[in-house]
Amino acid sequence: MSEYPNTPEDGETIDDFEAAAFQEFNNQFEDKKSSSSVGDEVNLDVILDVPVTISMEIGRTQINIRNLLQLNQGSVVELERFAGEPLDVLVNGTLIAHGEVVVINDKFGIRLTDVISPSERVKRLA
Repeated sequence: MSEYPNTPEDGETIDDFEAAAFQEFNNQFEDKKSSSSVGDEVNLDVILDVPVTISMEIGRTQINIRNLLQLNQGSVVELERFAGEPLDVLVNGTLIAHGEVVVINDKFGIRLTDVISPSERVKRLA
């Protein structure tokens, strides 16, 4: 057992630790929801202003260091995703949706085409 509370145990990865912590939070939230009376409400106001990072991923690939060092202006890197496939929308690195690129007032945006349900997101973390 770790000497510090809320830290990963020996042999436990950060992803495992985060998934377990999220699952514990979700269980507590569900317990609170099911045990609250009609007059009680779960106060989500405390987390509504917490900043999160949202990013869109168009694709990934793996290259060796030799090829990485040879990249220069004009180089083309082929991704594993096909043209026309939806982008992944990630919040703090967790996939939450898929979407397509749009242009809004000369800026890029994304139109969500498929949003992953909260229960499915929890399953993917576990």
